[in-house]
Amino acid sequence: MTEVSAARRSRITPEREAELYEAVLDLLREVGYDALTMDAVAARTRSSKATLYRQWGGKAELVAKAVRHSKPGGIGLDEIDTGSLKGDLHALTLRSDDCTMEQNSALMRGLAMAVHGNPDLLKAFREHLVEPEMAEFRRLVQRAIDRGEVRPDNPAIEFMMHMMLGGFAARTMIDELPPTQSFLLSYIDAVVLPALGVGTD
Repeated sequence: MTEVSAARRSRITPEREAELYEAVLDLLREVGYDALTMDAVAARTRSSKATLYRQWGGKAELVAKAVRHSKPGGIGLDEIDTGSLKGDLHALTLRSDDCTMEQNSALMRGLAMAVHGNPDLLKAFREHLVEPEMAEFRRLVQRAIDRGEVRPDNPAIEFMMHMMLGGFAARTMIDELPPTQSFLLSYIDAVVLPALGVGTD
């Protein structure tokens, strides 16, 4: 990042940035990604479009960063270290209450549809959400490997992110119910940990 772009981005305070992200998520829930416009965000947040484009470049990056910002505690899995993989995954799950999970599930379903027709959104999601979270999960699993909990050659390691996202998404699709803490904790114990060769006792 150049000094000029860094200076430009520093004009918005963290508090103001959080307000903007919350407004973006509210608009997404109201109208969906395709109908969301930078004009609408500017009007809702009493910002200028020039400020929004200078700070985020476009709608895709703004939405991706808003979604990332909404995750409890940020991504930051490094902050979780309970001494066991089961404890770490449970602690991660307990960061979000059931109400937040339901809201996020509905939001992500809408964005999942939008990604297919918007290459810019897919690119932004990969850069700001998917790749950072995959890296964090790899570090979490590496700690489990270092502790001797998980064999380093276990093929399920590469599907860790798939398993975690799969349980979250499938809850609504199959059971027609929102994901909850109790469901995800049971899913982790019954599916994720056994796949990684970790006992749940």
